[in-house]
Amino acid sequence: MTAPHPRLSINQATIKHADLATALQVTADAGVGAIGLWREPVQKVGLATAARMLTDSGLRFTTHCRGGFFTMPEGPDRRASIDDNRVAIEETAALAAAGAAGSTAVLVLVAGGLPAGSRDLTGARERVRDAIGELASDAAAAGVTLAIEPLHPMYASDRCVVSTLGQALDIAEDFDPTTVGVTVDAFHIWWDPDVLAHVERAGREGRLATYQVCDWKTPLAADVLLSRHYPGDGVIDLRALTHAVIATGYDRDIEVEIFNEDIWATEPEDAVARTADTFGRTVASYLAT
Repeated sequence: MTAPHPRLSINQATIKHADLATALQVTADAGVGAIGLWREPVQKVGLATAARMLTDSGLRFTTHCRGGFFTMPEGPDRRASIDDNRVAIEETAALAAAGAAGSTAVLVLVAGGLPAGSRDLTGARERVRDAIGELASDAAAAGVTLAIEPLHPMYASDRCVVSTLGQALDIAEDFDPTTVGVTVDAFHIWWDPDVLAHVERAGREGRLATYQVCDWKTPLAADVLLSRHYPGDGVIDLRALTHAVIATGYDRDIEVEIFNEDIWATEPEDAVARTADTFGRTVASYLAT
């Protein structure tokens, strides 16, 4: 088996059922150099312990998932969400400092869906902008980039009212690009006829904070959240999208993030090995051409 590509990062969601220690170990043992972490496993062991474990692993830290979920109107729930996002910013800064050289302090933001009883998408998106406005100074002080992630429109009602990369960029443009950028996730934006132009804009504006890949194929799972597949197993034109990302000058690690019950049911070391193999045969082959 060939060595994993040096720019591959394993997003912890791909091996969701592995605890933090296992996720770090199987990633490092596979020869992968980087990992993106999720808040719940980090909080389970405590931030200080998680940071020490990350340092000991020798892995680069690529993203922290996830912040956001602040589309609700003003009130106690919104205040609690804003405060929790401030905690997420602190976590991101600490983990980026603990990771190996080349780590990046990127907090992925999933905006949140429509509040109960609402049909006002425009208003919900404005509340996303307002929330980021509250958090921007905290992120800047911590050296963290808030990376707005657009999600496929099928998630607009319950998870994310930001559905296109263009919408994410329109929100981000009010802020310094080192503080507010965007997440380019192939699963969510591959369908958009304007996606390549949006990627070019993200690069031109200096806002491409992270690039995440997997694949899409139908039929979707009963829970559509769990419909991601290994790169190359579906219909996404990863060649065109990756070329567009690289053309912006993006030189960071590339995460594979997969939500799939069948993949989660495999041994984590097997999932990491197959991720490295499929990334090497698909995405990696497009990085130099």
